[in-house]
Amino acid sequence: MITYAIETVAQVLEVSAPIQGWAVSEVQHLLIDSRRVVSPSRSLYFALHGKNHDGHTFIATLYGQGVRNFVVSNPCELPEDANVLVVADTLVAFQKLAAWHRAKFNLPIIGVTGSNGKTIVKEWLYQLLCADKRIVRSPRSYNSQVGVPLSVWQIEPHHTLGIFEAGISQVGEMARLAPIIACDLGVFTMLGDAHSDGFGTDIAKLREKLILFNNTPTLFFGADDARIATSVQMLPAIPNRRLITWAKSTGASLRILGMLPETNGTRICARWQGSIITVFVPFADSAMLDNACLCWLVMLHLGVPNDIIAARISRLETVAMRLELKAGINDCLVVNDSYNFDLHGLNTALDFVARRSNELQRTIILSDMIHSEQPTETIAAMLTRANFGRVVGIGSQVSALRQHLPPNIKTQFYPDTNTFLRDLSSADFKSEIILLKGARPFTFERIAHRLARKAHKTVLEINLDAIIHNLNVYRSRLANGVKLLAMVKASAYGSGSAEVAKLLEYHGVAYLSVAYTDEGIELRQQGIELPILVLNPEANSLEAMQRYRLEPEIYSLELLREFIAQGITGLGIHLKLDTGMHRLGFEASEMKVLCSLLSKNPQLKICSIFSHLAGSENPHHDHFTNTQVAALERMYAQISAAIGYKPLRHILNSGGIARHPQHQLDMVRLGIGLYGIDSSTEIQSLLQPVHTLKATISQTKNIKQGETIGYSRRGQAADDMRIGTISIGYADGLLRAAGNGKYSIGVAGQYAPIVGNICMDMTMIDLTNIPQAQAGDEVTIFGPEHPLTNLAAALETIPYEVLTGISSRVHRVYFQE
Repeated sequence: MITYAIETVAQVLEVSAPIQGWAVSEVQHLLIDSRRVVSPSRSLYFALHGKNHDGHTFIATLYGQGVRNFVVSNPCELPEDANVLVVADTLVAFQKLAAWHRAKFNLPIIGVTGSNGKTIVKEWLYQLLCADKRIVRSPRSYNSQVGVPLSVWQIEPHHTLGIFEAGISQVGEMARLAPIIACDLGVFTMLGDAHSDGFGTDIAKLREKLILFNNTPTLFFGADDARIATSVQMLPAIPNRRLITWAKSTGASLRILGMLPETNGTRICARWQGSIITVFVPFADSAMLDNACLCWLVMLHLGVPNDIIAARISRLETVAMRLELKAGINDCLVVNDSYNFDLHGLNTALDFVARRSNELQRTIILSDMIHSEQPTETIAAMLTRANFGRVVGIGSQVSALRQHLPPNIKTQFYPDTNTFLRDLSSADFKSEIILLKGARPFTFERIAHRLARKAHKTVLEINLDAIIHNLNVYRSRLANGVKLLAMVKASAYGSGSAEVAKLLEYHGVAYLSVAYTDEGIELRQQGIELPILVLNPEANSLEAMQRYRLEPEIYSLELLREFIAQGITGLGIHLKLDTGMHRLGFEASEMKVLCSLLSKNPQLKICSIFSHLAGSENPHHDHFTNTQVAALERMYAQISAAIGYKPLRHILNSGGIARHPQHQLDMVRLGIGLYGIDSSTEIQSLLQPVHTLKATISQTKNIKQGETIGYSRRGQAADDMRIGTISIGYADGLLRAAGNGKYSIGVAGQYAPIVGNICMDMTMIDLTNIPQAQAGDEVTIFGPEHPLTNLAAALETIPYEVLTGISSRVHRVYFQE
């Protein structure tokens, strides 16, 4: 990799001198995350300010890890072997250095932006061109104010093409990204609803995105959208700009004449430079077809013969932009990250594994890096620091790792994936966490399939990125100093408490809460160290709670006396007050006895005093909510006076955080909102759905008019129809009340009503108007495009009940970008 002397970096950033004298150093890696150190001695750390963190707080930790080069906006003192560069704005400096690095290379750059499809188009262009070019591209969807500089910093002298995407969320951001990418070819995907909040109107958003192409001589886009075609004409005039378009209407460079559905895909016919040409796209979804047309257009412009383009487009693959965690064979966990293989992606994957159970041996199966000259000693050092006990390499170059790994790490190497699979025995892996990290040509998805535990075809996908996003939505509403307690009871609302708890611990919540002692014990056994509040403790579980450092909710005089009688010490407790919910808790009439007991037992450590609102989400109950808060405050004052100190106070749940900010007190409890559901319209619009429940079509059948379907013959064919049987039933959580047309399943972007009664393990759906649906296809019960609230409404219940009712036999799959 290319390196720069620290003095050169200082000149670029216009820093005349560091705080202390220059320490000899070379910069190879840009670092913005203290958890993702690749090569400490050659890393340059930028202490960025974020909404919920300040990068300056990690400087001492990074110095301890071996980092010696820092860019800061707040001066700090470090030993003399460190270089500290002080700038006015660390983000501006970070972007400036990346733009300077980009300017040193003359390779052509394709810049991609739009509302949707950026990452898919970028990855498909890579798939289509990687045989001809040595391509550097954005890892995953690194398209933000920090993602773009990190992407561009990857450019090396051996690259012959760059493909970078840019995404923005507010006015002014694209003007900062444009000079960093400095693209020669511009690709605009489509204009949609994504990230609209920061712009006012779609047209304003469109014109802001097009700033990326102000100085770009060649621009590709779909001309059927008049908004795009008009706005492109308003770009600043530059000599010889070419607008190259695809459209179904006349006048386009690539005019689409027809899109004909075929088995397993779509054949597209078009006119290009006077000739009729065709390609077969292995997708049927309209958005994917639009993306394919755009990629086809770029390839044609680059002079690739259409027969070669057609062969490559027919092999386009779904873009898996995420790490997936699945249960594996022999009590293993499998982390599948075979999307691509570069240092950024490897570092992210190692960080993901590090947050999992420490009891499991860590194993990595990795391939050669394609089109990269990363030193093997760097990769070996990363694996060693991440405590991997076993390295399995696949490819012709990866075996070079052996000489750089310590002898305690077991190694195995194979020339290709086929050889590995031939030698693979299920007994080879047992009680391990296995990370799959391979470049696309090595088809590691086949390894993932072999290592995955063969399970029910119904899966619940949990988007960990959405949980983080939702957490930050609520955090942004909290006053300074207010702590956040996250509810992970009922298996984190059906999501899997251990995985969600690890994520929340990593992202700095103050407390976790579970319903029962067993749930808390499970979290401790999975390595969770955060304080854990148990809401429904039983007297016979108090000893176990002490052993596992769980903090009980004490809600009655009887339970408090039992706690005192057992002589348990050193364990914090939480006092629950009944202010009107009338479920659990001390009542106002019990305050005198309670305070007497507490004052006579000063050994008790009271961590918090709290209550629960009965109607926080409903404006009709606001007066009652205020009376509940006032009651809490009165009882709290009596208790704190009796014990001589002031524990934490909390009363707000998810619904109350936004609606009653004046009652945040010392801590709030975030429950269903964490998982993407809030009663407030304003907050709901900001949240991301976390869960996607999927099943598979097991079989399709043609049914004649008058025939019946399912138990009790409840389904009747009014006309000839085609049905599909899917792999989910009421034993999985799709309850019978949703049957007989009350709910529809998402199939190939359309809706298929449920036909007849839902069975225990299967459900029949109407596929008459979805001819492309076949056995083996995935269907969506609920997800981002098919909201969970729709199913709840069909069942005449609430989302809580739907989520917690999903059976444990439904396989949970966790993913994170």
